[in-house]
Amino acid sequence: MNAPATTELPVVVIGAGPAGLAAAAHLLDQGIEPLVVEAGQKVGAAVREWAHVRLFSTWGEVVDPAAEKLLAPTGWTRPDPDTYPSGGDWAEQYLQPLADVLGDRVRLGATVTGVSRTGRDRIVDADREQQPFVVHFTHADGHEERVFARSVIDASGTWATPSPAGGSGLAAFGERAAADRITYRVPDLKDPAVRARYAGKRTAVIGSGASAFTALAYLADLAKSKDGAGTKGVWILRRGISGSTFGGGEADQLPARGALGLAAKAAVDEGHADAVTGFRTEAVERDTDGRLVLVGEDGRPLDAVDEVIVLTGFRPDLSFLGELRLGLDERLQAPVELAPLIDPNQHSCGTVYPHGHRELSHPEPGVYLVGMKSYGRAPTFLAMTGYEQVRSVAAAIAGDLDAADRVELTLPETGVCGGAGLFDAPGTQEADGGGCCAPAPQLVQLGAPVAAGAAAEEAPAGGCCGS
Repeated sequence: MNAPATTELPVVVIGAGPAGLAAAAHLLDQGIEPLVVEAGQKVGAAVREWAHVRLFSTWGEVVDPAAEKLLAPTGWTRPDPDTYPSGGDWAEQYLQPLADVLGDRVRLGATVTGVSRTGRDRIVDADREQQPFVVHFTHADGHEERVFARSVIDASGTWATPSPAGGSGLAAFGERAAADRITYRVPDLKDPAVRARYAGKRTAVIGSGASAFTALAYLADLAKSKDGAGTKGVWILRRGISGSTFGGGEADQLPARGALGLAAKAAVDEGHADAVTGFRTEAVERDTDGRLVLVGEDGRPLDAVDEVIVLTGFRPDLSFLGELRLGLDERLQAPVELAPLIDPNQHSCGTVYPHGHRELSHPEPGVYLVGMKSYGRAPTFLAMTGYEQVRSVAAAIAGDLDAADRVELTLPETGVCGGAGLFDAPGTQEADGGGCCAPAPQLVQLGAPVAAGAAAEEAPAGGCCGS
């Protein structure tokens, strides 16, 4: 079967999340047909998995302009731009209506298994750029299909590939065997079954970002409830305590994001969570009662816990892109031109420079990784960044380089990057701490004290983000 001429083909967008659906809207705005391929049975499948968590960005910051333009003729009205949606709100009130407008341009239950150039594996040079892309995917019932594309936008995110508990980036010894007691998601404690799993239990939370803050705050709320007596969190930090540990607090221009760190600080200050610093998990063992014991790389074990919540970030799944010539940074697994702009050792999301198609391009012309996936392992992503990315990329695919190069993005100054908020109302700030450089709080340390030099070494060099 011969592939049709490239200009007659759609642009295949992988992933029907916020960035993927926004990409489709921008492509239509450019007069280009998109085909969105989504592995989940509903659009926003990943977002729906954290439906119970509230964003720290308002509705005014999580609706793409081209998408809103596409929705307007249907009578859709954006919710109050100053209020904070939950993940469920975002999926049901925005992503689903947008997918309904796109109609059969969105294919659900279709898992991409490979992307290549038609008739060319990655080593073949001859006429490579003249060949259309071919995308293979498998449907939920097992049958396979392929489609040809003029360009491919991978907006599949990183949700399906969380990082492990192990401090070396590998799963800790025993981590897989303890899967029945470990989760890599912020638990929904409003679900009775999930609530019963953590109520009255001792739970380790591994991680130092917004998701870890959220989990600690949820556990503290559970501990203060009638059915949660005895609930205790143990916060595992790979680095030492510094002024940036709890994020930006009141100094954060996204108030709900700043409140996350303050809530985590309150959980520790009020005794609902203890903190262990400078601890890198090497093994997960079981004691005689079947409880989990985390063992550090220095061999020291911590007191046993009942459950472990691992929130150490995410990483991109590159397995189905193996036949493409990608240019990825060796550390972040982000496009090489983008990586220096988002390196969490140097930048918070408030200091990320505007970027578009040029920073997102690869040696394989016509391929773009956008949205959270474009950031590789960097934890500093915001929805508004993804929307500007796909606007630029769609313009570039359409050949409008003036529009594609006109990248404008102003991000809020940050304390914590990525993640979600806790509060229903935009004015809810239970602040008692300062900004990024506030004095370190007094924490209970269960392990050996960390020397001041070690704490300084582990702290990020710039911004207020860490992993």
